[in-house]
Amino acid sequence: MSIAVNIGKKTVKMAHSLVEITLLFVILLLAALVGFTAWDSNKVYGAADPSQYEIYKPSADNDGLSFLELQTINPEVIAWLTVYGTHIDYPVTQSSDNFKYVNTNAKGRYSLSGAVFVDAGCSADFSDFNTLVHGHHMDKSVMFGEIGDFSDKDYFNARHYGSLYFDGQDHGIQFFAFLHVNAYDTEVYRIKILKEEEQEAYLELLLKSAQHTRNVPVTTDDRIILLSTCSQSSTDGRSILVGRITDETFDDPFYRESLIPRIDGLSSLWEQAPLWGKIIVVALLFTLLLWLIPVRALKKRSQKRAVTNAQQRR
Repeated sequence: MSIAVNIGKKTVKMAHSLVEITLLFVILLLAALVGFTAWDSNKVYGAADPSQYEIYKPSADNDGLSFLELQTINPEVIAWLTVYGTHIDYPVTQSSDNFKYVNTNAKGRYSLSGAVFVDAGCSADFSDFNTLVHGHHMDKSVMFGEIGDFSDKDYFNARHYGSLYFDGQDHGIQFFAFLHVNAYDTEVYRIKILKEEEQEAYLELLLKSAQHTRNVPVTTDDRIILLSTCSQSSTDGRSILVGRITDETFDDPFYRESLIPRIDGLSSLWEQAPLWGKIIVVALLFTLLLWLIPVRALKKRSQKRAVTNAQQRR
């Protein structure tokens, strides 16, 4: 009878140890998954950070030589776009189609964040009446993630200007409208509008469709630029910031040093982890804690019994 009891105790103990090891393995596996997800997310956002291209930004100090260096790396880089008061400060590309730079960066390398690019149907020298520029909507203030912020009236009112460098010269951008439209709106996304009356009708359409406007004199003699990105509010929604390109340049009223993020050192992996990952880790740690408390209590009881039995044998 005692042999059977001992075998039963050993079996229970082995099963308990197996459960303990399995639970620990699962916790470590899920923690590793959360850590990898956070690391991978951090890597994607880091690759899209404007600081990755900062050394190539054209400036009066180097006569645009740094920008020319980037064009040597990728000849399809045609411009540099900056929206004052945001982190939008990127080289602009253009390909023969609108698919390449969805997952290719400005250096011509594969990247999930892609690049800011001019619509393939528009002229590369921004000589068209309207030029469409596309970019991914991303969190953490990278790529065109802040275009949607212009839906806020105060945000829109505080940010009037930007700059566009192309053909070796700086140009200004004066933003005058923000729109939220459907991705399949062929009228808003129309390009190569050549006739003056159609250009006038197009301007009227933009102002009529706009969520916010600014009193900026825009005529058919101007060249306008539309910065388009996906909207968080709907699957087919698009946010568009519209401005006119000017020969006059504008001072940046914002301190860009305080705006440019550094994704790699911005926060810990915990902060980069997705919400579901954080919930899993916390739940598992809580479960492990609840499980360990009685286990430790049982071990202490076993130790006391062993000491008691040893004393009795003496």
